[in-house]
Parts: sequence; structure tokens; C-alpha cells
Amino acid sequence: QVQLVESGGGLVQPGGALRLSCAASGITLDNYAIGWFRQAPGKEREWVSCIDGSDGSTYYVDTDQGRFTISRDNVKNTAYLQMNSLKPEDTAVYYCAANGGTCYVYPEEYDYWGQGTQVTVSS
Repeated sequence: QVQLVESGGGLVQPGGALRLSCAASGITLDNYAIGWFRQAPGKEREWVSCIDGSDGSTYYVDTDQGRFTISRDNVKNTAYLQMNSLKPEDTAVYYCAANGGTCYVYPEEYDYWGQGTQVTVSS
């Protein structure tokens, strides 16, 4: 059984940082592309970043380029999203998802999803 479990969300002030974790079981992350998505209240789920399973290439949505860093620890079978210089508009539930192929920006291309972790950026 495949499970993805996110953690690391919370309340942070504007300009602060958080590191989200996505711990996987039932799959080996280096064989999968791992995407991070977020969904704010009343909005559609939005692709944020992805790390490719085959070569570790990383991709980011333009608005977060330079603030977010995606990475993967194959020993721990865990992916991470380091988020710096957080803004109130980053507030959302953040999800990680796994895809047995390559990185895609569309949620429907991902096979497995975590339950999400809430990130709130507010003073």
C-alpha cells in the first residue's frame, strides 16, 4: 500500500520559512516524480514544484522560483519543499503527489497523494 505523509506546515509570519516533508512508503521515491501542489480556499489546486525521479531535475512555478527549493533524500525516502520568504498569498494546504513517470503540472497525472499540510502565512 502506497502512502505519502506530509508534515511541516504551520503558522509563520510573512518573510519566514518552512520546510515541508513528504515521507513515502510502498514506493521508492527515486523511481517516481514527486510534485508539490497547493490549494487555497475557493481556488483550484495549483502545481508548485516537481523533482523528476529519473535524473533529479527540478521544476518550479514561475512565481515561486528562487523562494522554494525541492529536494529528495533517497535514504529516508522523503521529499522536501523548503519555502523561504513566505508571503500571505502562499497560504494554502500543501500536498505532495507521486507519478511513476516524469514531472507534470496537472494533478490528474499523479497516481498517489498525501493528505495535505496547512501552511498559513500571517502576522
